[in-house]
Amino acid sequence: MNQIELRHILKEAFREDIGPGDRTSEALFPGDSRGSGVFSAREPGVVAGLSMIEEGYQLLDQTISVEFLVKDGDQVNETDDLAYVEGPVAPLLTGERVILNLLQHTSGIATATRKAVDLLDSNHTRICDTRKTLPGCRMIDKYAVRCGGGYNHRMGLFDGVIIKDNHIAHAGSITQALETVRCQTGHMVNVEVEVESAEQMREAIDAGADIIMFDNRSPEEVKDFVQEVPDEIVTEVSGGIDFKSLPDYRNTGVDYVSMGMLTHSVEALDISFNVTQSSKST
Repeated sequence: MNQIELRHILKEAFREDIGPGDRTSEALFPGDSRGSGVFSAREPGVVAGLSMIEEGYQLLDQTISVEFLVKDGDQVNETDDLAYVEGPVAPLLTGERVILNLLQHTSGIATATRKAVDLLDSNHTRICDTRKTLPGCRMIDKYAVRCGGGYNHRMGLFDGVIIKDNHIAHAGSITQALETVRCQTGHMVNVEVEVESAEQMREAIDAGADIIMFDNRSPEEVKDFVQEVPDEIVTEVSGGIDFKSLPDYRNTGVDYVSMGMLTHSVEALDISFNVTQSSKST
């Protein structure tokens, strides 16, 4: 996980939540009140983003110490402890909500991704994400997908070319769109083309696409399409695939199944934080 980007995400979240100060914790606990606490799972799942605990608390108070009991990507059970923290009580409680919100979110993504990988149960086809992430959280969302055993699609519009239906409509054709993109980007950038029919797929092959995405196609259609695609071209299927329909794509031969639901509508993993003691420093 990119620590610079992570700190930026945490700083923005703290700025929104804390503002000029935590009135409750600062009033109740003077600077010499110290305590410890534990982050615990309240349901089974896959943990992702544990470094947010340490990075978050370091932004609030560098004397806070963190001991991790599990690592990212671990499967945990209900009541399992994830991390212990110790330090001044006020910043421990001030940072609690932001850290929990982010940790529960990323662990929910990792849990959903692991479920998808297990449901697909394929030695060939990989699960990958999309750009359907929370604004400002793409880096941690996509990291969580990797923790769950999935793969990342492009990070943004800047690191890959995908020619979609609206691009094709305005360019005039797949061939014209691909030729124009090649002239602008050069040979180092792979070009993916979204297709909705066998005719479009064949045009994309003839035009020299590096990757072909079958958009909203049934497992039966995908299996037929893949047989026509040369081995050197990567294949992907996307569009409305959920846990119920995912296993049907197991034997299609497609290289990637991309699932927006892994990030855009995931259920957070229930994680708690409880202070275990509080005392005055001596």
